[in-house]
Amino acid sequence: MFRKKGYQFTSLIIVFGLLIVIAGGLFLERKGIQYQVTNHDAYLLDDKKVQSKQEALARVKPTNLAIYDSTNKTSQAALPGFKQIFEDMRVATTYVDISQESLFNLADYQTVTILTPNIEPLGQRVLDIMDWVEAGGNVMFAMTLQKDTLVSLIEQKIGIDTSSYSNALVSSIFIKKGFMLGGGQSYAIENGYDSSWSVGLSKDAKVYMQTADDSKVPLIWSYRLGTGRVVVDNFGIYEQSMRGFYTSSYSLLSDVGIYPVINSSAFTLDDFPSPVPSGDATYISRDYNMSVSDFYTNIWWPNMVKLSDKYGLKYTGVVIENYEDDTTGSQKRQNDTSRFTYFGNQLLQMGGEIGYHGYNHQPLSLPYVNYNGEFSYKKWKDVNAMEKSLTELANFTSYVFPGIRSSVYVPPSNILSPEGRQLIADKFPQIRVIASSYTTLGHEYAQEFDVAKDGIVEEPRISSGTVIDDYIKLTMLSELNFHMVSHHFVHPDDPLDVDRGAKMGWKKMYQNISRQFSWLYKAAPMIRNQTESEMGGSIQRFASVNVTKEVRQDAFVFHIDHLVDEAYFMVRINEGDIGKTTGGSLKKVGENLYLLRAHQADVKMTRKTVK
Repeated sequence: MFRKKGYQFTSLIIVFGLLIVIAGGLFLERKGIQYQVTNHDAYLLDDKKVQSKQEALARVKPTNLAIYDSTNKTSQAALPGFKQIFEDMRVATTYVDISQESLFNLADYQTVTILTPNIEPLGQRVLDIMDWVEAGGNVMFAMTLQKDTLVSLIEQKIGIDTSSYSNALVSSIFIKKGFMLGGGQSYAIENGYDSSWSVGLSKDAKVYMQTADDSKVPLIWSYRLGTGRVVVDNFGIYEQSMRGFYTSSYSLLSDVGIYPVINSSAFTLDDFPSPVPSGDATYISRDYNMSVSDFYTNIWWPNMVKLSDKYGLKYTGVVIENYEDDTTGSQKRQNDTSRFTYFGNQLLQMGGEIGYHGYNHQPLSLPYVNYNGEFSYKKWKDVNAMEKSLTELANFTSYVFPGIRSSVYVPPSNILSPEGRQLIADKFPQIRVIASSYTTLGHEYAQEFDVAKDGIVEEPRISSGTVIDDYIKLTMLSELNFHMVSHHFVHPDDPLDVDRGAKMGWKKMYQNISRQFSWLYKAAPMIRNQTESEMGGSIQRFASVNVTKEVRQDAFVFHIDHLVDEAYFMVRINEGDIGKTTGGSLKKVGENLYLLRAHQADVKMTRKTVK
């Protein structure tokens, strides 16, 4: 009898134990996988070790002479873009406006860049420049030339055999394999027009890019003139999305070209984690017959995990506490944290990080801001109300994800007023990085990759969404070769927004983003996957360094100023082969293109052969 009771009691213990295991499993499923705290902001440098690009250039003697014409509308419009290119390449440049002055000493410079399509105002100086090139100088005609009497005099000196007075359509381009990352294929040009001069080249000219149609009009070429070099850009498009092409062209000048790059790929999940997003669930119901909440748990998130696993992405999720529109400064704590912990803990366990987006989705703007009907956002009562909202967001994030350090802020809809920007700098020292927009259509807080005077890293996104159009493809290609960077945003509510592709369905949207990132890692398999704060550290190192080159018969020597621990550079060898490298490590990424990781202030590459 005693044994029977013991047996029954043991059975009850086993059943009770199973119930505990099941309950524990359900708890973990709701709470999400537990994470180990990883401080991604550890790669960020102390402000005292960092300088801006402008500061890096200030101590360098100009080596490039840029000639423009302020009376020419095309030249004047393109000038700011070229100034940004040379600043980011760390090419110290003297700018001469030929409508105001014509005196300059070519002997003081290594390169000359012509930033006007009409060279007639230069007169005799054009011939002087070509004589200087023939004696060993380097010139780049960066803008599509207009055929005139003066141009006709120098055509053969820049590699042209035949020419017409007409221009050719540039609706697609083909890049020679090995010339640029992502080369060896064609790319469409959105809103292409007749922007290229119709020319036929000498057999000695080297063509690096041409139109992808049957006419194969040359768009980028180089030509040896005497002991000097000529590079011609003939595609006539000067938008921000084309900067990488001019960067690559300029690196063709002299025996070796070198410029700093960021070498970073970051992927942001905007509004994530957050409450269940609102929007048009028509197409989710159509394709999956489930609720929005179940769609994100069972379809969207597993797909994003799969994408991360395939390419090693390190997601940065930026928190929205709620979607209310109260901007009075009266905050209410979000009580339902189950979605935050479920998704956020998994993201952290995958090696990602959590940043800030907003207490709600109302941008940090005061009542005076006018959105001109473009947005229906409410404005904050005053700066104090904005401060309270960010304080609540920071406290909530720390409560839900104890032990983590959040150092990244992404402005809602990329809108950030001067007062909001100042508030972050003054009151929230944990925010070291602001990630907004590379381009602006009016209200966006537009950025360049740099370190601001207050020490905050400016980290613009390059692309976003799952509708990967021709402009996005071209911009990603350009930035891969300009800064060696990919910075992409995806919004969880994209499948709820018709303007962002919801009608095509999530399956097609996911295929689009998967295909584009397949292209990215095929074009640049060496690019580093980083979180947003890690990219911030990479931008600090990129902005701080300056590099000068010494060309010897037996070696290329690069002197790197303000190197903290490591920095990356794109190097193009235009003459001879290279042997041993000291002071850094070298990886071949193109035909004569290399990625250099410098870990010493002086890097030396021996030259094996010199023609």
